This record gives sequence, C-alpha cells and structure tokens, in this order.
Amino acid sequence: MMNTRKIIGSATALLAAALILTGCSDQFLEDKKDYSKVTDPYSNYATAEAAIDGIYALALSNSVGSFGWKSSSAGSSDIYSQSTEEYSGLSVLVDGTILTTTHNDLPGIFYNERKTSNNLYGWILSCNDAIESIPASSGLTQEQKDKLMGQAYFFRAWVYYRLVKELGGVPIVTKVQNPISAEVEALTIPRSTTKECVDFICEDLQIASTLLPASWGGNDYGRVTSGAALALQGRTRLLYASPVFNRGDNKDRWELAYQANKSAIATLTAGGFGLASSDAPGLNATGWGRMFSDFYSKEAVFVTLYNNVNKGTNTSPNLWNGWENAIRPTNANGGGGKNTTDLMIDMFPMADGKKPGQSSYTYNKNRFMMNRDPRFYRTFAFPGVYWKFSGDPTTSNTASSIAYPYKGNDYALWNYTWYDTAEKRAAMDQSGYSGDGLAENYKGVYIRKRTDDLDINNATPLYVYKLDKGNGFEQSASPYMEIRYAEVLLNLAESACGAGYYNEALEALRDIRKRVGYTGDCGLDNALASDRGALFAAILYERQIELAYEGKRFDDMRRWMLWDGGVGQASLQPTWALTGFNGNTCSYLGVKPFNGSRRGLLELCVTVKNGVVGNASAADPYKDTRPVAWNLATQTLSDRSDLVTFYTDGLVRKDRKGDDLTKTVSYQPQYYIVGLKSNAQSNNPTLEQTIGWLDIIKGGTGTFDPLAE
Repeated sequence: MMNTRKIIGSATALLAAALILTGCSDQFLEDKKDYSKVTDPYSNYATAEAAIDGIYALALSNSVGSFGWKSSSAGSSDIYSQSTEEYSGLSVLVDGTILTTTHNDLPGIFYNERKTSNNLYGWILSCNDAIESIPASSGLTQEQKDKLMGQAYFFRAWVYYRLVKELGGVPIVTKVQNPISAEVEALTIPRSTTKECVDFICEDLQIASTLLPASWGGNDYGRVTSGAALALQGRTRLLYASPVFNRGDNKDRWELAYQANKSAIATLTAGGFGLASSDAPGLNATGWGRMFSDFYSKEAVFVTLYNNVNKGTNTSPNLWNGWENAIRPTNANGGGGKNTTDLMIDMFPMADGKKPGQSSYTYNKNRFMMNRDPRFYRTFAFPGVYWKFSGDPTTSNTASSIAYPYKGNDYALWNYTWYDTAEKRAAMDQSGYSGDGLAENYKGVYIRKRTDDLDINNATPLYVYKLDKGNGFEQSASPYMEIRYAEVLLNLAESACGAGYYNEALEALRDIRKRVGYTGDCGLDNALASDRGALFAAILYERQIELAYEGKRFDDMRRWMLWDGGVGQASLQPTWALTGFNGNTCSYLGVKPFNGSRRGLLELCVTVKNGVVGNASAADPYKDTRPVAWNLATQTLSDRSDLVTFYTDGLVRKDRKGDDLTKTVSYQPQYYIVGLKSNAQSNNPTLEQTIGWLDIIKGGTGTFDPLAE
C-alpha cells in the first residue's frame, strides 16, 4: 500500500522499501514483517509490492534536489538553474570554464559507482528484474501482475529518459545481467542511437499505459498511472522534436509529439486530472498557489509524496519536504529564503498578459509589483505582503533580542533596507540592513513559489511548525510535482505548434491563463496563430512563467539552444548545423541569446528624501508609520492606495550585484549534449565517446554522434 502523508524512506532493502510506501503508525512499526531476507520477492504480492516500492524510493524526484545522477533539478539553485534567469551566481556551465570529461564539475549521471543502488543502471537492473520475474510468478493474480509490471515499465522509461536528455543515445539494457558471467561481450553493450533510445522509452511507456489504472484510490494514491505514463511519453517525444535533437525541424517528430501529448491529455482528463482551481482562480492566483500544498491536487500527474511525522528509529528527516523551510525568512524561523533575480522580476507579464514594455500598463521598475500577472504575487514576496503561517516563534524572543516579531497568523514581510553611508547605498556590491529582526539576513525579493501559505491553506497546513532555530518549517509534507497537468498542456501546445495546429496551441495557452483569472484573449493575440516562430516564443515564455522554480527552465533553454541560438554547432560537427529554425533558434523566436547576460539582485531601499539612515543599532525609519500589509487572498493592490503611496513615496529600487561583475554568461556549444565522464569510460572501455568530448580510451575527441539516426 502507498500511504499518503506518511511515506518514509530512502533505502534499497525490501524492509526499508516496505516502510517507504506503507502506513507508518506505531502499530504498523510493531507489526512489520522483515522482508530483507526474501530470496524471491515476486512470489507473493506483499513482497512484490515492497520491491516495486523500493524502485519508487530510488527513482522519485526530490523537491529540493540539486541536479545529479540521483535527482533531477527541482527548482533549487543548482548547477542548472544557476545557468538560467532564475538564480544569480554563475554556475560552472556558464562562467567561462571549459569543462572536460575529466573535470569533477562536469554533470555526469551515466556512471556513479559500482554499487547497484548508487547507479542509474542499477535502478534499471531493479526494473528489469521485476519485468523478468513477475510474469512467471505463480503467487500473483493477473491483475496484480499488470499493476506491478506497469510501474516497473514506467520507472525503467523514466531512468532512460533522464539519461537520454543529457547524453543522447546510451546502451539499452533490457535483461538482468550476470556480472559473474564469463561471457564478457554479453555485458558490454554499445550505445544505441538517440532515436532507438527514444523509441524504446516510448514503447515502455505505451506498455505501462495499458497496464496501469487511470487513477489509484486510498493508500495507493501517488503511484504512477496510465496518464502519467503517456505524459512522460509526450515529454520524451517533445524532447526529440526540439531543436537540440531536431536540427532540421523534421515535422514528423513534431507530429509524433503532438499525438503523444494529445493522448496524454485525453487519458489524464478521463482519470480525473486537470488544471487545479480552474473554476475558482481567486484573487492574485490564490487557487493556482493552493495546488502546491494540496496533497490530493488534480494537477499532480507524477508526484513525490512526503511525510511530516516525527523523527524516530524508522523515519528520516530526508523524507520531509525541505522547500518550505528553505524559502521562509529568518524572522519566521525559516532557513533564510531564496533570492530571485532582476531578470525574473522584470520579465514577468503585466496584468494584461503582455510583457513589460509591450503592455498597456506602464512598467515602473521602482514599483515593480504593480499591475502584474496574478502569478507574480504567488511566485515572489516583497515588502508589504502578508506571508502567514501556523506557529508562534515569538516565544523564542528574549529581552535583548526580538528576532521573531510576529506570531504566524500576523506575519508580514517588511524587508526594505537602509544603509549607514551614502556610498554603501550606491554600491552594487554592498548590502544593507533590514528591520523586523531580519538585520543583515534579508533577501531583496524572496522566492515564494510553492509555499504552504496560511492564507490559502489555513485548514490543513502540511508542516508541523518547530521552534528549532532556522528549522521552523522543515517538517513539511507538501508534495512535489515532477509532472503536473499544466506542463502536459504546455507540452501539447508546443508540439501542436510544431506540427502546424496553431489554433489548438493558442487555445491551450489561453486555458493556462484563464485558470489564474485572465479573460477574453488572455493577452494572447489571434495573430500568433499565423506566425509559427512567434507562437513558439509565446509558449516558451508561458512555460517560463507557469513553471518558474520547478526545475524546468534549464531543460527548455537546452532544448531550444537559447544561450547562443545553436550557431556554434557546426564547429563541433559540420552536420550539426541547424538547417531548420532559420539556422538560429534565438532569431527564429525573436529572443536575445542568453550568453552575454548578467543577472543581478534587487531590493527596495528607504528613499533618499528620508535620509541615509541606519546601521545595526538604528531604528527602522518606517516601523511606526508604514501601512498595514497586503492580504493577497482578499485584496488587489488597487484596493490599497495607502500601500501604493508607501511604495511610491517611501521606497526606491536598488540593483545589487548577483553575478560576478567582471563576467557574463558564457555557455559552450558542446554543453548542449554532454559527453561521458572519464569514470564511465574507465569502467567500460568499449563505450564510444560523444563528438566534441575527449575520449580517454582512444585519444582525441569522441566519435559517437547523438544526432545520427
């Protein structure tokens, strides 16, 4: 059984796997059976389910995971997201460093170590074992076999998808290999073409879709479904249709992606999935924001579930969702928060759905919070907004230190700043001082996305608030959606555009926006349906807004080669030059290449006319005169003329250093499809290295072509 809020674990033993996906009451822990010595786990349903549950424990995405062999990028500031607009701090991929296959910082997921549980091919082995063993079991009914097999096929495809997205073609292993075998050739499988891998993944997912139910009930909620299988198939087809693998803009690939995503939408809809709160957007995208802390959201297609149970012998804090704690400010007893960038703030749509500078609303950078897309207010937090929670940190205050000024139900963010000298205030590399206990530990504009906000989830917050310093929200059970319905709809829109179904693509975009309160054409002109490049650009822009801080932006930028438009590919291999998309994806889309950009931070400072005031001991200049904070769930900013006046007269924007001021983003042409790290070739000398990357076995550069069919 797969329990909802009490999923425990990260282990490979069957006993631990049983704990991961089974109820974790004290009584259960007393009555648990020891499956760790079972030699044939597929002889009965209890141990067979535990074995499959072990695959979930290994392969599910991590809500705060940094990119690596073990986890996809999920919205934190890792090597991938720091290569996009979402975070500053130049990652090694964009700081001008020329990575080689022997470089420790080269992203490498093909090979980690020989230990089965610490290697993606070890995870594939577990799936292969299930796929081989289950059909022959005499202790399972056909219905049980189907459900177990469907999950094994799904996760085998999921692991291969992760490999192919990074590397192109990889060896396809479909049987349990015997490492003791004298037949060495049987163990050394060459890399298949990217097309063969994509077809293999999609075939596995097609099989999974026929074996899995449309939805699971009760304690099995959270398991993968037929719709999830088809959604991943659609994502895979879209990857292969995208410019990074489809340099000639082959329309057949777009058609396959379109059909796959259309089938996914139909199956998901039939299974009860859809856009969350589409009939009740609320003010300021309240309904949209709620889905991230809704344990049973209809939006959750492929989801990782967490617990909020107390630590104990058989539990681990790693199965708490750490995102809530990471984004909360220190004066709420959170982990300190995450800074967004100036690029993110300045690129979000205005309230009419148009980009700043193209909108009927004038964009004023000093008052960046005015007249924005509803999702802006659920993605970022800035001075003057409530960000309530269930808890009371004020009991930790002392007579000499008021670090926590608010009870959770009253918490307001007032992170404006002041400086002790005019020179510091003017300097981009200097930070200031903020009140309400934040002191020097403030963020200019906080990332608020995916928060469990009391004003939209006041009945059932999914965290257990704690008074441990800096860890108030760590015990959170908020789910993490690796694939949600909106992404599938956006995948459909993009593949429909590629295949020539322009009106269908445009309507899918409008459906995404209507869910947060847009009406009419939703700021998306009908003329988009007659301009393929502009429609593609609108879809990618919508993805950037809708899926911000969910670990998707780097993949989109790589698929569309948005750092340089793909213009450097011919230098790696003449046949790699783009012959479609007018030879340059950026010019085709009408967007500026991201190479050459520099990301900064921003904050709102006390205005000059109020004097340059403050230091660590100075009083907050506005504490006694500032207006009441803004309740996003019940008010629009137009309802708050007093707050607008405060923003206008009392605060001014300061742009601060984010990236190194002596550097700009510089992503290298060979990074779009990475090579095998040297440890992978050392472990298997027969592996062919990718073109453009050093081959440590043969010398020179690689010969494997991930674009060849």
